[in-house]
Amino acid sequence: MTFAKTSLPGVVEIHLQPHLDERGFLARSWCQQEFESEGLNPRLVQCNISYSVRKGTLRGLHYQREPFGEAKVVRCTAGAAYDVVIDLREQSPTYRQWLGVVLNARDRNMLYIPEGFAQGFLTLEDHTELFYQMSEFYHPDAACGVRWDDPAFQILWPEKVEVISERDRTYPDFLR
Repeated sequence: MTFAKTSLPGVVEIHLQPHLDERGFLARSWCQQEFESEGLNPRLVQCNISYSVRKGTLRGLHYQREPFGEAKVVRCTAGAAYDVVIDLREQSPTYRQWLGVVLNARDRNMLYIPEGFAQGFLTLEDHTELFYQMSEFYHPDAACGVRWDDPAFQILWPEKVEVISERDRTYPDFLR
């Protein structure tokens, strides 16, 4: 794997290094030692899959309140998505700034998102699937979110939002 820092401290885009032969390839997508050497949280307690039927489906932007903050590694295994993260760490120099990265099955790139960030995505193709690895178990009472179109963040989405859950559509304005 190769690790590329982004404009938001702690957020890292990860690229696989495939070993090719006549059958195809083999690539490592997670290694505790490599994550630790890059200063990333290597704890892995839960994996989830998110599948969206339609292009234009928006999910998020979600996070968990402390003490249940979670680091995530997100990878698109089918289709393509525009993955957005927002720095919600009040003491961070990039507080309330966001970053968008296209994740797709062709490039097999991944995004490491540390604790203290909200994360969500907009599908760019029909039949898009994302695979999540998390450092913390899901705690429903700590689950939070910020609205995809909240003026506090001014996120520029690359496509029109066509499908969104009632919960994600109605988060209140972010006031911190």
